[in-house]
Amino acid sequence: MTNKKGFTTTLLHSDRLKKPEHGALHKPIHTSVTYGYDDVQDLVNVFQNKTNGYAYSRQGNPTVNALEHKVTQMENGFATVAFSTGMAAISSTIIALIKSSDHIVASSYLFGNTRSIFQSFMDMGLNITFTDATSVENIKNELKENTRLVFVETIANPATQIADLEAIGQLCAERGILYMVDNTMTSPYLFNPIDVKASLVINSLTKYVGGHGNALGGSVTDTGLFNWTNFPNIYEGFKKLKPATLGVTQIRKKGLRDAGGTLSPEAAHSISIGSETLALRMDRACSNALALANYFESHPNIKKVYYPGLANHPQHELAKKLFTRFGSLMSIEVDDSVDCFAFLNKLALVIKSSNLGDTRTLAIPVAHTIFNELGAEKRAEMGISDNMIRLSIGIEDIDDLIADFKNALG
Repeated sequence: MTNKKGFTTTLLHSDRLKKPEHGALHKPIHTSVTYGYDDVQDLVNVFQNKTNGYAYSRQGNPTVNALEHKVTQMENGFATVAFSTGMAAISSTIIALIKSSDHIVASSYLFGNTRSIFQSFMDMGLNITFTDATSVENIKNELKENTRLVFVETIANPATQIADLEAIGQLCAERGILYMVDNTMTSPYLFNPIDVKASLVINSLTKYVGGHGNALGGSVTDTGLFNWTNFPNIYEGFKKLKPATLGVTQIRKKGLRDAGGTLSPEAAHSISIGSETLALRMDRACSNALALANYFESHPNIKKVYYPGLANHPQHELAKKLFTRFGSLMSIEVDDSVDCFAFLNKLALVIKSSNLGDTRTLAIPVAHTIFNELGAEKRAEMGISDNMIRLSIGIEDIDDLIADFKNALG
C-alpha cells in the first residue's frame, strides 16, 4: 500500500482519511442522480474531463467513487471503475476497448457466464480463441498480429485450474498486448495481478470483497502498467487527456456510461463495509477449505477433490508461489455409487445455492446448473463431470462443517 499500512488497517481507515462529510467514518450514501452547478462552465469542464466532478450518476457517484478508491488500494493499482456486477465489468470493458477487427485469446476454463458473453461477442463477429491457459506456450501459439487482449482467471471456477499467470504477463508485456486477469477467485487479499504484469484486473465485488451475499457489484482496475499511448483503439476525443488516464477514462465513458451497468450507491456502501473484514474472512475460509479438502481426499465416497492446496493438484507449486493462501473454492466429484442430489439434500448446515464468497458455505451441482447451457461436450473439455459439486467454503466452525458432510456422505 502507498501509505505502508497493513491491508486491513488501510481499508478500515480509507474513507475516514478522505475526510467525508460531518466527520463520518464511512462515506455516506449519496442517492442523487444528478448534480447542479452555479456556474455552467464548471458543468462543462466536468463533461469535457477538464476537472473532476459529478454530472450524472450513471457514470459517477461519490459513494461509488469511495469504493473505487478502496478497490484501487487493495489492488495496488492506478484507478478503478465500479459496475453493477462482475459480468457488467467484463462485458463493458470489452465493449469499451475492443473492435470487431481485433482478436482475443482467452482461457478455455472460463467461468460459465464469462464464456457465455464471450460466445455472444463471437456471434457478433468478434474473433476469440480459447486455449488451455495453464501453459504460456498455448497462449503464445494462438497470438496473431491483431491480438489486442489476453483474458485469464487466477483460479478457474469450478475445476480450479491455475493459469500460468507470471509467464503470460511477461509475454503480454513483451508484445504490448492488454493482459486482463479476473481476480475474483483469489480476491485482492490473496493475490494482486499487478505482480504478474496485468494491465487490467477484474473483481466480482459480489463475492469475497463484499463477502456477505447482500450486494451485487463488479470492478475493473487499471494497474498503471500498460502504455495506452500505443493502444490503437483509443477514441480521438480522449487522446488529449493525460496518457495514464486514457484506458480508465475510455472504460468509464464508453463502457460504464454507454452500456449503463451502473453500481447503485446503496450496494457500493454495503460492499465497502463488507470489504473491511476481507482478510479476516478469507483467513478463516481458507483454513476451513484446506481442512475439508484433506477430509474429502481420504473419504471413500469422494472420487476426486479439486483444490489447489492439495499436493496432488497439477498447479499446487504454482499456487504456493503466487498466492498468499489457496482460496476457499473447491469442487468434489462424488463416487458413482453416490446419488449426487440425495447427498446434497442430506446437508443440513451447508446451503444448496449459487454464488460464492459468502460467509456461509454453499454447494451446487455444477453440470446441472451454472454450466448446464454449455453442453456435455464443452463440459467434458473443461473437466466437469455430472457428479461434480462446487463448494464455496464459509467461516463456520470447521467441526460443524465436517460433521455435516460426514452425515450426508453416510
